[in-house]
Amino acid sequence: MKSIKHGLIALCLMLGVVGVNTLLVSNGVSATPATTEISNGIDATGQKSGNSLQDNLARIVNVLLFLIGAIAVIVIIIGGLKYVTSDGDSSKIKSAKDTILYAVVGIIIALLAYALVNFVITSFV
Repeated sequence: MKSIKHGLIALCLMLGVVGVNTLLVSNGVSATPATTEISNGIDATGQKSGNSLQDNLARIVNVLLFLIGAIAVIVIIIGGLKYVTSDGDSSKIKSAKDTILYAVVGIIIALLAYALVNFVITSFV
């Protein structure tokens, strides 16, 4: 069981690094200096740069939703493995079913939170 926990922690860290990297790249942050100057959200071509508060909040929410979804899928897989390896023990079966149920409830809460955040962002920002 410790190896599963260590694997999950490693996976979460990798997903976090990928998520932060995706967030930074999508915001236009790079290791090289920009060749065009941005002023008041308008780039050199006259287009909106897309770095508004609304865009940044939406990107952060999307990355967090991805991480929550990935973790929930992993927890569902762990619950399934616990169910398969329960050997008919009723307490292990109940524990496995509870694990799966809590993961599904977590996904539903994350989707509702996503909908609420998107509503607030589009309505008030």
